[in-house]
Amino acid sequence: MFPNMNSNKMFFYFILIFSTLISISSNSWLGCWIGLEINLLSFIPLISSHKNLLYSEAALKYFLTQAIASINFLFSILIKMILMKNFEINYLISIMINSSMLMKMGSAPFHFWFPNIIEGLSWLNCFILMTWQKISPMILLSYYMNNNFLMMIMIINVIIGVLGGINQTSLRKLMAFSSINNLGWMLISLMISENLWLFYLMMYSFLISILCLTFNLLNVYFINQLFIINMNSIIKMSLLINFLSLGDYLPFWILPQMNYYNFLFMNNKFLIIPLIYMMSMNMMIFYIRIIILLYIKLLKLKWFTFFLKNKSMLMINFFSMISLLGMIFSTFFYLKG
Repeated sequence: MFPNMNSNKMFFYFILIFSTLISISSNSWLGCWIGLEINLLSFIPLISSHKNLLYSEAALKYFLTQAIASINFLFSILIKMILMKNFEINYLISIMINSSMLMKMGSAPFHFWFPNIIEGLSWLNCFILMTWQKISPMILLSYYMNNNFLMMIMIINVIIGVLGGINQTSLRKLMAFSSINNLGWMLISLMISENLWLFYLMMYSFLISILCLTFNLLNVYFINQLFIINMNSIIKMSLLINFLSLGDYLPFWILPQMNYYNFLFMNNKFLIIPLIYMMSMNMMIFYIRIIILLYIKLLKLKWFTFFLKNKSMLMINFFSMISLLGMIFSTFFYLKG
């Protein structure tokens, strides 16, 4: 999970964490922008590599998209400072600021860079981009939300996350569209309460960490590779539990789902509920397709049999047990705003 870790990478990881803390603790928009820029400049060296051209290409694409979003964000906050008393322009400024943060997160309809960059990253960097890099934009988004605009974005995220992963054979791209789909649920949880959003982000990050760790240890990047690798039943059961949890299946996400539907119903958005429910069910098709390849084997090749080390197996089993038990117990707690 941590290949080629040296002092330089450890320094940039520290700056990555520190820059996020700068953004979320700043008391001015300019300080938030500075924290985002430091975060960008610290993540670029982590994903670029002179040994792999895909990593360098992903770093360049990430820099360009994040720079465009940062320019839009800086322009928006400058206009807001100049025209602070003009309430008619505030609606437009809120949409511009929200759009900048959504583009930094890789949210639809600004998602076109996200799957392509994920495809050129290692599993560790995929995990960081899908989880940690969303914290600063989400918190800044909560400072200046446009609820009607975000409600529309939430619906687009849920739809794009389903439609985009239909014909994907790459596990990294599949996880990217799954992240776009879950980002829609994060947005609606942010509109309900920050505690619910924090709960959803922590549980989602935990699930993604298990899957990325497992795929990194198995060294698989495409669905077809799962077809020829003979894994033991413990790894299969671990992947089954976490994929079902990620797909909002079983009793793991009862409380968040009920809060989301209640929020939509109370805000007269009850017509949206059947749409997002059907899309959530369709999202399970991608996970079930992976699970079927794990359990149905037509090829039994001895030289592809894979065995993990005892420490790796112990770590995966421990995390999966927490995923199975902790999420069930968490549904008994009510999260207030």
